[in-house]
Amino acid sequence: MAFNYITREEAAEMIQHGNTLGLSGFTAPGTPKSITEAVAEKALKAHEAGEEFKINLFTGASTNDHVDGILSRNNALNMRAPYQNLPDLRKRINAHDCHYFDRHLSEMAQEMRYGFYGKMDYAIIEAADITPDGEVLLGCGVGNIPTYAMMADKIFIELNEALPKRLYGMHDVVLLQDPPRRREIPIYAANDRIGSPILKIDPSKVVGIVKTNSLDGVKSFSAVDETSSKIGANVVDFLVSEYRCGRIPREFLPLQSGVGNVANAVLYGLGESKELPSFMMYTEVIQDAVLELMKKGKCTFASTCSMTFTDDTERDLFSNMEFFHDKILMRPAEISNNPEVIRRLGVIAMNTALEADIFGAVNSTHVLGTKMMNGIGGSGDFTRNAYISIFSCPSVSKGGLISNIVPMVAHADHSEHSVDVLVTDQGIADLRHKDPVERAEAIIENCAHPDYRPLLREYLKLGRGGQTPHSLEAAFAFHTAFSETGDMRNADFSRYAK
Repeated sequence: MAFNYITREEAAEMIQHGNTLGLSGFTAPGTPKSITEAVAEKALKAHEAGEEFKINLFTGASTNDHVDGILSRNNALNMRAPYQNLPDLRKRINAHDCHYFDRHLSEMAQEMRYGFYGKMDYAIIEAADITPDGEVLLGCGVGNIPTYAMMADKIFIELNEALPKRLYGMHDVVLLQDPPRRREIPIYAANDRIGSPILKIDPSKVVGIVKTNSLDGVKSFSAVDETSSKIGANVVDFLVSEYRCGRIPREFLPLQSGVGNVANAVLYGLGESKELPSFMMYTEVIQDAVLELMKKGKCTFASTCSMTFTDDTERDLFSNMEFFHDKILMRPAEISNNPEVIRRLGVIAMNTALEADIFGAVNSTHVLGTKMMNGIGGSGDFTRNAYISIFSCPSVSKGGLISNIVPMVAHADHSEHSVDVLVTDQGIADLRHKDPVERAEAIIENCAHPDYRPLLREYLKLGRGGQTPHSLEAAFAFHTAFSETGDMRNADFSRYAK
């Protein structure tokens, strides 16, 4: 079948107010970069003419400035899911200019197939190649596009000439059957391949191909600072201790790691460890540090949903495909984040928190309990099903004005039932086999900043009895003090004393 090559403006002209779009990719990699910009420009013109124009947008995870950035600046988003990370969209969400619902990433595709979110008008797929019969070679991220492409009435292809066709063989595209016909997922090691290297679509649904030529534009993280380095070293020390005493098998277990400075510090620390053996990763995102570990032979294989590499690292990958080609496999989000597989493989999960409370609950999403930061992402998928679930965060933020260890989290994403280990720059709290008061004592002594330990101990004494001795009157005294004075250290528990 011969496809039509069109401009991005011609593609945008087909997309109407109220349409629902599904995009390929997971984080910036694999995410379209052209058509959505033209849609944003169309929205701006409509608004200037006094007309309504907003779309609904479903993705694999966060996107890039070509999508969430410009669409938000032009107020072109009505509904957005399941994850985001750009300031422009965050402002719209917190101002209620965009309806955002935060979902576990493993659930988004299947819930779309279940019919929870209505019909999908268009899918936009970034591709390295497409054949006349509809075989699509995807880019550097998969996300939920196998489902979106199946569900969409029509499809646009962004054919990105910056992507090498040598990516063929680095994808493992699987579309799960839905209940009651779903079978087990036959992944028994991180490097098991169970699907297709290409995405098969109905070529009759392709209404146009737009040519692009652009790398993914992932920004470099700032250099690992002293706090991140301490957190990374503490996580590595914990893993080494578990390995020494036999609670981690001698061949080690697959790792999952989030994105950011702390994750980088942990990965680099693992690379320097003499005691820990080489390992595989079963994760949702791999970043620059993973390629360095592969060059050293420390990471032997990575199953992921996305290669979230900076442009320089992406060029390094493309220049050395013979070396990396059989060491990386990209899967759809409902496979990379699948609870069944995570539990079976015994994945060790390492994620970051905005704040944690003294009893072990974690807030991953809402600053001071109200303002959405990014979203829960895949942390819940891995946390609840991990062999060991580790959360890390700095003990304080804003120069000590905020304690990230609080009496009660202002928003709960992960309960104490799912959190095994808490790590800060101050130390490690192993929460396994501890009752609530024992957890609180371990977190205060090992994870809280010294400036806040006396206040947290004072709060713990206020408890009104019961197994988890919270003081409901004083539970948010830290947050209230920051709201009123700009410094959590001004929390006053004396007024709550019995």
